[in-house]
Amino acid sequence: MAQPLIETKALKKYFKSPSGSLHAVDGVSLKIDKGQTLGIVGESGCGKSTLGRVIIRLLEATAGEVLFEGKNILKYNRNQMRNMRKEMQIIFQDPYASLNPRMTLSEIIAEPIKVNKLLKNRAEIEKRVTKLMDTVGLAQRLINSYPHELDGGRKQRIGIARALAVEPKFIVCDEPVSALDVSIQAQILNLMMDLQEEMGLTYMFITHDLSVVKHISDEIAVMYLGQCVEKAPSDQLFQNPLHPYTKALLSSIPLPSLKNKGNKRDIIKGEVTSPINPPPGCRFAPRCPHATEECMVRDIELIKAGDEHFAACRLYGRGFDAE
Repeated sequence: MAQPLIETKALKKYFKSPSGSLHAVDGVSLKIDKGQTLGIVGESGCGKSTLGRVIIRLLEATAGEVLFEGKNILKYNRNQMRNMRKEMQIIFQDPYASLNPRMTLSEIIAEPIKVNKLLKNRAEIEKRVTKLMDTVGLAQRLINSYPHELDGGRKQRIGIARALAVEPKFIVCDEPVSALDVSIQAQILNLMMDLQEEMGLTYMFITHDLSVVKHISDEIAVMYLGQCVEKAPSDQLFQNPLHPYTKALLSSIPLPSLKNKGNKRDIIKGEVTSPINPPPGCRFAPRCPHATEECMVRDIELIKAGDEHFAACRLYGRGFDAE
C-alpha cells in the first residue's frame, strides 16, 4: 500500500485560558494520499482551521505526530522547517486580510521565491511571476497593481499564485472561497482542481460549505469540538451518513425544490459542550437523540462501519480501548 503524503497521529492542540485548557484539536488521526483532496467540515469553532495550521506548523502541536512522507515534522528544528516550507503551503480564508497592502501583485508573488532563495536573478524571478500569473488567470496588465485595486476573486488568485510559487506538494486551503460571490467561487474551485490535476497537488480543503466540499473532495472528515466524528469517501458520506451529527449537518443543506418542502429535517437540540476541560465521553452526547450513559463514560474512537467508512459512534461498535 502506498505511503500517504500526510498523516496525523493523535494530533492535539490545546490553548491555555483563564478557565482551563481549551481543546481545539483533540486526538485527530487522518491520512491524505498524494494527489488527493481531504475535505474538513464542521460548524464554526470545531477546530478545522486550527488543525490545518498545526499540520503545517503555523501553530505548534501540544501532542501527537504529523508525518510528511513518513517523517515526523514536529521534531524538525528551525532550519529543517524552513526547507519544509517549500513542500507545504496555505491559502488563507480572507483574501482582503492575507495580502500586504503595501506590496504590488508582483512583489507579493515574488516574495516566497526570494525568501526561499529559489531564484536569484531578477529577470528569472520576473519570468516566474509572469508564468504564475498566467497559471492562475491574472492579466499581465495587473502586475503593478496593489491589492486594494482588485476584487475578491483576483485577490484570492494572488493567494493561490503565492502558494504555488515554491512548487509545494501539499496545500492547506483554509476556506479559500467563503468570502467570495458564488460565481467567483466556481471559478476558483475549478482553477484549483485544474491545478491539482496538472501539478499533482495534494489538498486539505477546510470549509463549512457542504456543497463546495462535495464538489472538490475525494474524502471528507467531519469534525465536532476538536474531534473527528466521521470519515468517508465523498460519495459515501453524502449517500449514507452514519454519525448523528453528520446527518444533522447534511439535513441542513437547503433543497431548491417545492417537492422537498415537507421533508423532515434532523434538528440538533441541546447545549454545546464547552471545549474547555471537556468531560470524558462523546462530545456530541448532550445533543444526541441516541445517547446513553455508555456514551458519557469514555471517548469513542473512529470505528470502521463500512468500506473506507469510519464513525465515532457506539451505534457502530463500542469504540472503547480495551481495559
